[in-house]
Order: sequence, then C-alpha cells, then structure tokens
Amino acid sequence: MKKFGSFSGKITMINDFLIDQSGMGLGCYKLMSVENDDGSIVNFVISPDTYFVDRVTVRVGDKVTGYYDANAPVPLIFPPQYRALVMVKNTPYQNVKVDYFNGELISSDNTLRLILSPYTMIVLENDQFFNRIPINRNLIVIYKASTKSIPAQTVPYKIIVMC
Repeated sequence: MKKFGSFSGKITMINDFLIDQSGMGLGCYKLMSVENDDGSIVNFVISPDTYFVDRVTVRVGDKVTGYYDANAPVPLIFPPQYRALVMVKNTPYQNVKVDYFNGELISSDNTLRLILSPYTMIVLENDQFFNRIPINRNLIVIYKASTKSIPAQTVPYKIIVMC
C-alpha cells in the first residue's frame, strides 16, 4: 500500500531530464516545475510510466495535480523533487482522488467513500476492463460531485485500478 502525496499548481517549466550519463533516456524523461498560489514550487520527474489521467498532454501554464509516493526517498534539494506516479490536468466539474481504498471502498485518509453503480467504468491503467470489485487497492477515482458527509460519498464515473 502506497501513501500518496500530492501537489497542485500551475506548470512553469517542462524540460528534458537526464537520468544517467549515457544519454540513452534523453527525451523520455521530463522535469516539470509546478508552482502553487502561495509561491511554493515542486519539481516532478515525469517518466514513461507516469500515468496521465485522460491521456492528456500538458503544457506550460496548465493547472495540474501531481501524485507521488510519499514514503519514497527523495533528494534533499530545493525545490523538492518527486517522481510523479499520476498527473491530472485540473478541469472544472471533474474531481480526482488517488489513494488506497479499503474493503469498504473508503480512502486511507477517510475522506471519500465510493458507491459503485452499473455505470461506473472500472479499468486498468492500460484501459482494459477490470472485472472484479476494486477493494483493497490503490485507485485513481474520477467523479463529479460528492456529499458533504464524513467521509464524503460519491458515485464515480471512472475508476482506474493501479496494479
């Protein structure tokens, strides 16, 4: 079970990122700087394995949220640099939650409970159907509205199972 951290803001820079001295991966890895409204900056390392929700292409100026493994080791540099696991281009009327959901489909931080419907699309990261109940797994949940209860409840329109 991963503990996910997140950071939201506006993309201020996207550059190629060299991961080794051979130069073999040049162009395959990117360094993306994101600045929030308070002026805090985070650099995300974008790899070929980074999952972009809705397979969108992002550009400088886009508002995004990056999710990373909060328990993974990170270099002690400023600004902080995280390996992005999931990137979301923020759009109106769409909410995204990346977290571990238990056997009752409640997120690890107890802020969201999922109510599945026959119309909830449940897929793997490669867009193939997942034909089981997605309990006790790391999930990317895409939904529109939720209740104001604790935990909030929602009927997601799409769930991506992170295997």
